[in-house]
Amino acid sequence: MRNTRALAVAGAAVAALGLSAPAAVAWDRPSNIVVLPSVIARGGQLTITADGCRNGGTATSTAFSPTRLSPVGGGKGNEGGRGGAGSGTARGTATVNSDARPGPYDITVTCDGGSLTKPQAFTVIGGVRGGIGGSSTTGATPTDVAIGGGLVAAAVVGGGVFWMRRRAERNI
Repeated sequence: MRNTRALAVAGAAVAALGLSAPAAVAWDRPSNIVVLPSVIARGGQLTITADGCRNGGTATSTAFSPTRLSPVGGGKGNEGGRGGAGSGTARGTATVNSDARPGPYDITVTCDGGSLTKPQAFTVIGGVRGGIGGSSTTGATPTDVAIGGGLVAAAVVGGGVFWMRRRAERNI
């Protein structure tokens, strides 16, 4: 009975190892793309990470110019004793064009003879006008001037009435 259990456990271990071996060798095409941040203003920088690109690659999108992805790490990484260039992951930084239209964008990573496209990988939002509180108009509008003038006039009239009452009380 003990031999049967030991044989079953050994068979399960060999099966698990056999099923995982092809996944460990499948580093010749990009398998995953991660983009951070996922929402960015025009002119901002994105960090692009691609798994399965042990020799680096290129990331392209209509929102930025083609960007070189460099291998991450320098050891043997996921290649075991085969002496690969890195861990199978490549990373790069892209700058979003300042004239990119707001909306979602795709990214395509090409490396090691293969390519992978991640649809709607990030979203570009419109930039804000810094230094003026994000407002889109400058100066006071005629309505603002009318409201301000009315408040000043009310303050002057109210102050005059208060001063006249105090003056009249002293004369009694």
